[in-house]
Amino acid sequence: MAGNSFGTLFRFTTFGESHGPAIGCIVDGVPSRLHLDEVFIQTFLDKRKPGQSKYVTQRREPDSVQIKSGVFEGLTTGTPIMLFIENEDQRSKDYGDIKDKFRPGHADFTYDAKYGIRDYRGGGRSSARETASRVAAGAVARRVLETAPGGGISIRAAMVQMGPHKVDRSRWDWAQVDQNPFFCPDPVMAEQWAEYLDGIRKAGSSVGAVIEVVASGVPAGWGEPIYDKLDSDLAQAMMTINAVKGVEIGAGFDAASLTGEENADQMRLGPDGKPVFLSNHAGGILGGISTGQDIVVRFAVKPTSSILTPRQTVDRFGNEADILTKGRHDPCVGIRAVPVGEAMMATVLADHFLRARALGQ
Repeated sequence: MAGNSFGTLFRFTTFGESHGPAIGCIVDGVPSRLHLDEVFIQTFLDKRKPGQSKYVTQRREPDSVQIKSGVFEGLTTGTPIMLFIENEDQRSKDYGDIKDKFRPGHADFTYDAKYGIRDYRGGGRSSARETASRVAAGAVARRVLETAPGGGISIRAAMVQMGPHKVDRSRWDWAQVDQNPFFCPDPVMAEQWAEYLDGIRKAGSSVGAVIEVVASGVPAGWGEPIYDKLDSDLAQAMMTINAVKGVEIGAGFDAASLTGEENADQMRLGPDGKPVFLSNHAGGILGGISTGQDIVVRFAVKPTSSILTPRQTVDRFGNEADILTKGRHDPCVGIRAVPVGEAMMATVLADHFLRARALGQ
């Protein structure tokens, strides 16, 4: 299987399956003498781990990370860093009834078509369980970004839409994101989502979401102008997350409804003589290169396909069948995609920072 690695200079490779003995990643390209320990990485894994509320899968995984290589006496050595997470709460029997059936909307059929074999236990390699490895790699990327010019890069994400219900941006408060189970910056909408998702969950169904990721403090000049654009790498990064079906930068698809006058991010000189942008429809990136403004990325997550409502399908023997999926699943997989989006933003920025540094920029 190809395609298990991501990045150029900052590069990570993930391994493992949903119901295998362990998952993890190997991170390469990390400079030496950076402070790194399990406690720091665990902080980010704890934001993603399952079972933290009734609104996410009740699989109980501590997601305790172990550093197996690349760190000595609390400092990175410049060699590959192996991060290892044991799976502790697999219930493979939950999937026995569907081992020969293809779940509509899932990767079952395509995996079988490509490889002639699939791990039906929780989706195997295609499971969102793999994203814990990305979050661990993202934590390492944040350490790398601490050494960037200014050292003040922050990466935050929030859920801005659940199903048809969007946040009111006039009530946006980043402090609220950690105060509710939805990573919602709008306290009023968080309460509405709780009632709405309760109904979805009790019906055995699921719903999609939109996540917004914002990176502040990124200096101007990161990214390449043609095929390694910063925004194209970010789009690819977000599209690799399970269940993501759309990505936009800045104004995104709304830019199609704007005029040239409205869309142009006008500039004036600031007190220090440097350009100041009067708006940010570009999402902090122009011509594939960062502008110094906030980098804003949004991605849409589809509803999880593992639901209790019977759906029509076929099996691997060519027979028509009906299917419903038992087990423990997220009624809104977008909730736990929030820290994953942060992690992927961090890995792309760390990669482009190291590229810029290699060129002496």
